[in-house]
Amino acid sequence: MRPFEAIVAWNQRVTGGATPTSWPADEFPDAFPIIALTCIDVRLNAHFPNVLGVRPEQFIWLRNAGNVITSPESSTLRSLALACAVKGGREIAIIGHSDCGVRKISTTELIDRFRALGVPREKLPADLVGFFGTFASERQNVIRGVEFTRQSPFIGPRVPVHGLLIDTPTGRLEWVVNGYAALDQPAVTLPAVEESAPPPPTPEPPPLETKPPRTKAGRPFLPQPPVLPGLARARKPRPN
Repeated sequence: MRPFEAIVAWNQRVTGGATPTSWPADEFPDAFPIIALTCIDVRLNAHFPNVLGVRPEQFIWLRNAGNVITSPESSTLRSLALACAVKGGREIAIIGHSDCGVRKISTTELIDRFRALGVPREKLPADLVGFFGTFASERQNVIRGVEFTRQSPFIGPRVPVHGLLIDTPTGRLEWVVNGYAALDQPAVTLPAVEESAPPPPTPEPPPLETKPPRTKAGRPFLPQPPVLPGLARARKPRPN
């Protein structure tokens, strides 16, 4: 049994009513610290890191709204990569949770929430779902985060990347992606969002051929130069 397999098995025993007699961390003293990316939901504060059976010094906790990863080179991946390279993280777990607010909120409600904060719609990005990473399924969001992490050029190929779901009321963990099994499989490349090509430029209309207006007699009308003050000739009075 490997570290996260022991963690999940221990968690399910304890949340099922068993009295803990040891910590999983004690069985694998050289397998820590571990890195967990979770949501910012305050209900999770009471669960981590105890729900994993590890001590605070063995746990690197990263958080964002919805435990969302938007691309293999996102700012969240940068933090995960530095947690491995600088802080010595051995394994990564993307941990979603039940009843996630980011999953439940609609685009219309999100716009209304920002408007209430004084942020009008025109100040927000056109693609709210893409920018904020909102999602329709906590499970699929975890799977997507695991795949983006495995695709990242900043994460070592031998770093296990796990996907888990935690039941918010009880703290019980559920496997979504076993990172050990995925080590021997190629990462799935998620399709990139294709940007629509800009429309072709509108051709310039040909210049209109202008002709000088003609008088009633058919002669071209030529504008007269302006008359400068002091240089105008006195006109002869017309005879009555």
